[in-house]
Amino acid sequence: MKNSGKGFIIGLATGITAGTIFALLYAPDTGKNTRGRLSYRLNSYVDELRSLIEQLKDEKEKISSQAKEDSDKVIEDAKNRADGLIKEAESLLENIEKSDK
Repeated sequence: MKNSGKGFIIGLATGITAGTIFALLYAPDTGKNTRGRLSYRLNSYVDELRSLIEQLKDEKEKISSQAKEDSDKVIEDAKNRADGLIKEAESLLENIEKSDK
């Protein structure tokens, strides 16, 4: 997940750069209008990127929380099984000791 987010950001930055260069080279409008549009688009890309970063952070927290819950369940289950095995072993030892007498 770490690499896919990094690759997405690199791809997004590359696309923004290529789009900006293309727009500048083929813009039939005045420089002032072009700069205004570029500024607007850049701001919208920044806002979208911030939103995506927040979504990724939220998803990371959800996954971390779920993983912790799952690991706690596994640990609790292992403890319960170990307790059961210990009780069973103690019972077997008692039976062995009784049968030896």
